[in-house]
Amino acid sequence: MKKIIPLLFWLTAIANFSHATSIFNSDVENLIATLKAPTPIIADLKQLTDEIGSRLTGTQANKNSVNWALNKFHQANVSAKKESFTMPKAWLEKSVSGKVFNGNFSFSPQIVAMPFTKGTDYQGLTASIISINKGDSQSFKHANTNNALQGKWLLVETAVLDDKSGIHGLFQEYLDAVGIEERALAVEAAGIIYMSSRTQNLLYRHLPSTGADNTLAIVVMERESALRTQRLLNAGKALKLTAKINIFGEKAYQADNVIAEIKGDTFPDEIVLIGAHIDSFDLGTGALDNGSNVSLVIDIARQIKKLNIVPKRTIRFALFNGEEQGIYGSFGYTKTHAKELDKHVLAATIDIGTGAINGFFVNGREEIKAIINQVLTPVAGLGPFNLMNDPVVGTDNYDFMMQGVANLVASQADANYASNYHAQSDTFDKVDQKQLKLNSVIIAATILGIANLDEIPWQRQTAKQVVNMVDEYDIEASMKTFGLHKSWTDNSRGVKH
Repeated sequence: MKKIIPLLFWLTAIANFSHATSIFNSDVENLIATLKAPTPIIADLKQLTDEIGSRLTGTQANKNSVNWALNKFHQANVSAKKESFTMPKAWLEKSVSGKVFNGNFSFSPQIVAMPFTKGTDYQGLTASIISINKGDSQSFKHANTNNALQGKWLLVETAVLDDKSGIHGLFQEYLDAVGIEERALAVEAAGIIYMSSRTQNLLYRHLPSTGADNTLAIVVMERESALRTQRLLNAGKALKLTAKINIFGEKAYQADNVIAEIKGDTFPDEIVLIGAHIDSFDLGTGALDNGSNVSLVIDIARQIKKLNIVPKRTIRFALFNGEEQGIYGSFGYTKTHAKELDKHVLAATIDIGTGAINGFFVNGREEIKAIINQVLTPVAGLGPFNLMNDPVVGTDNYDFMMQGVANLVASQADANYASNYHAQSDTFDKVDQKQLKLNSVIIAATILGIANLDEIPWQRQTAKQVVNMVDEYDIEASMKTFGLHKSWTDNSRGVKH
């Protein structure tokens, strides 16, 4: 037996190597080596964030970023074009100010409005402030004696979101907001004041749970001033807030994705897609979310073209717009390319800054795990990689998933992503440049590996399978956090069911 076991191991290794070499040819190895060497990825990111800056969909800066990306693809001799889609409502905060006061004193905290909060008239929205602690149902019930919350500003205490609480803390913040906003609507509050979950006067904004349908006045107040307000209220002081919110927009409009591709030579009608979103919120410059990965997608396309690699399947590079305000760019893509979706072998997205890729969410598609593990073999030294079934809701994989297309989302170490999420501090200096390069290697090996498979052992899911996935993983709560649940239940988004 001592001789047989090594022999069996050797024969197995030879068989595995033979299978691997049918997938991993010199193209993959050359692409990995090239992406590890100096490339323009960092220079591109610096240009995008420092020169163009924040890229809220509908703004001139956003349009500039679309043209910038298009030119980057064209300079690399990669076929690329703009594709338009509809944003349901324009929204841009032009100016906002707040004043907390009573008859004896006042102070002016820094505040920002949450997206799709309506503007006020020149006098602002003035109402008394009531602290509702963390905004749970018991706190609402206790505070709402005799309809005491009606017509009031509700101050919500938040937990500090830092590098320790990370992405889990960020997701909890989103989940908590669903109940808080439902309860605030039920009691007919004038609006919500979220205590900033970041310290040192840092402000941010993200999508309300009802998305573009939001009817509440919702603001974020710098944490230190919100804590001061809370202390005064707890000491029995009666306080009011006047918020003056000047908003541009509210009408539907057209925005553009940037779609590039390198045509396959064996199965040219089959598509492997890699995407990132080019828009950002407007307080920082969108370096982590998601400029870093825009540069990653562009650089992979550039290097594949530079090496004259011709994949078996078409690789499509998508820079989606409108992600931050409801994931509308990728939704628009699935409508524009509806007749092609059966031929979409895989749609992968990356959207968690420059934290190290430690695996992928396969989004309920257990059957794709074995192949993903295989194509990760050339970059195994950058792992280990964990493949998780849990479906991700909240980025550009969503509409592919809800249309039954196999999809991946890169799972990444939090690093400094959550603490700078949608905040003034999301700037180029927060980027882990070395890790961004390594992430590009991992994504490139995955995408080219899938594109060069001899055959694809999975198909697009049926409507029934998508519905079963929604039920099995109970993702409707996650849909609510991003304002996506209504469009699922009314059949206006996703497979018809």
